[in-house]
Amino acid sequence: MTTDQIFYGLALTVALAVGCQVVAGRLRIPALILLLPAGFCAGAITDDIQPDQLLGSLFQPLVSLSVAIILFESGLGLDLRKLKGSTRSVVVRLLGVGVPITWVLAASASALFFDMSGSAAIMLGAILIVSGPTVVGPLLAHVRPTDRVRHPLIWEGTLIDPIGGIIGALVFHGIVSGGLGLGEYRPGRFLGSVAIGLIAGVVGAAILWFLLRTLDLPEILGTNAMIATVIAIAAVSNVVRDDTGLIAAIVMGLVVSNVEGFDVAARRPFFETIVQLILGVLFVSISASVTPSSVEDVLLPTVGLVAVLVLVVRPLVAYLSTSRTGLTGGERAFIGWMAPRGIVAASTASAFGVTLVDQHISGAEDILPATFLTIVLTVTLYGLTAHPVAKRLGVLRPSGSRPLVVGGDPWAIGIGRALQDAGLDVLMWAGLTEQREAIRRAGLTVAPGELLAAATGRRAQLEGISEVLLLTAEDDFNALASVVLPGQLDGRVYRVAAPQHSHGVVAPYTGGELLFDAALTRSALTSRYDQGARIQTVTAEQSVPDGEFVLFVVRRDRRLDPVTTHGRPPVEDGDSLVILGGPGESGSSG
Repeated sequence: MTTDQIFYGLALTVALAVGCQVVAGRLRIPALILLLPAGFCAGAITDDIQPDQLLGSLFQPLVSLSVAIILFESGLGLDLRKLKGSTRSVVVRLLGVGVPITWVLAASASALFFDMSGSAAIMLGAILIVSGPTVVGPLLAHVRPTDRVRHPLIWEGTLIDPIGGIIGALVFHGIVSGGLGLGEYRPGRFLGSVAIGLIAGVVGAAILWFLLRTLDLPEILGTNAMIATVIAIAAVSNVVRDDTGLIAAIVMGLVVSNVEGFDVAARRPFFETIVQLILGVLFVSISASVTPSSVEDVLLPTVGLVAVLVLVVRPLVAYLSTSRTGLTGGERAFIGWMAPRGIVAASTASAFGVTLVDQHISGAEDILPATFLTIVLTVTLYGLTAHPVAKRLGVLRPSGSRPLVVGGDPWAIGIGRALQDAGLDVLMWAGLTEQREAIRRAGLTVAPGELLAAATGRRAQLEGISEVLLLTAEDDFNALASVVLPGQLDGRVYRVAAPQHSHGVVAPYTGGELLFDAALTRSALTSRYDQGARIQTVTAEQSVPDGEFVLFVVRRDRRLDPVTTHGRPPVEDGDSLVILGGPGESGSSG
């Protein structure tokens, strides 16, 4: 290819990757639904996006290093201290029971439907273990199931990516070292590969400790150092022993996530931006390398494999993993209908498949196209059916807004009660123990104590929250949170205005959506409440007396429209109003 063709091909790859992610974000669907078909079509109809020609011998090393970065980022999400309560038992069983069952049955089905060796079937089965939060998360955000099924599925998807990556890497090294039926058995080489990956991962974690803790590198430079360290450690590991860099990357992520002292919270947004760009480019490139003829050859066998995975394997795993857990039949059934394949499956198939073909493993040439089709079929199937299935099983969360009210003052609790009386699913959070107890006494649900810290830190986000109302007595906290939180959820973030002439460090100088009439600052609300004013819920048909303020409009379909300093939203018949009534007024809420 000429230099101009290479420039054009690389530019088109990046444009397709970012364009698909933008469109997917607007449609609220997993980007993979668009990335894989777009890359496949581009590779089929044009000669410009041909990774082997664009990059030549560099393509597979770049894929391997990209997978290492992806797996490191997945490892960063494994903060095992946050896996608590009944969710833990479900997730542990989904992994402990589900992983071996899925591996064995997927490998058996692969050997049955494809003309491949046992080693290739075991490799394909290991690749298809994974699911992934980048696929499951957007699907669940669209479906909006109850927390009792959403939390286990999110945790399973987050944890199973690196677990599947480790198993895939171990199986791969077992095959190339002769440990899975390839001639002479060489356990020393197999165990040596594992040891090299573990040692390299520990060394990489120590380097990150030096860079991030000892040198205390600033945010952007520290993020660059993280990426450079992962790439360097993975590359050196691969030089010592092929593909041990994947094990090293996972170990590094696990150590950084679970060892006290690492502080990657501020660096995660920039790091995740880089990872998202890598993912998009990687999947366009991988799918472009799948030829129509290879897909045609494995189409019917892959349909059979997907049928086994969807109709037999996943329901069996869900049944065994959720029995005697307190989940209802509908909740257990929905967990059994949610196992799309995604990012790590495609990456490891590309990284391992080509090497196994070079090793003359029978049937290895089918691994990548079969994985590609499995991803497309499962994501499409679950994407189209998840919402109607959840509705039929009765596991959908009630429609409408789900606000998070942050604050424990009496008037903030009054707002929470009024919104709940208006039919909304309200969560509240407060920092002080006595405030949380007051929230519980008011009949409101208290969000986990670490919720906001998790949202501003590692992978956990404010999932399922439609609005955040920052009503604490700390004006600077409200202001800072209104800047940090918008990147963590799809909804809006609002804050109560600081008192006029405030001398706060941040609050007077920070923008963001300010709640209520301009006269209702935090101190004004506190003063009015102390004088006997109360929060009330009334119908839209009722008139609001002079001297009282409308705080929120709750629509007939239970959508929340707050009043802001920009004005009050229009009111329609059937809406409810949450107002600040005068002293002595009686209303539906206190």
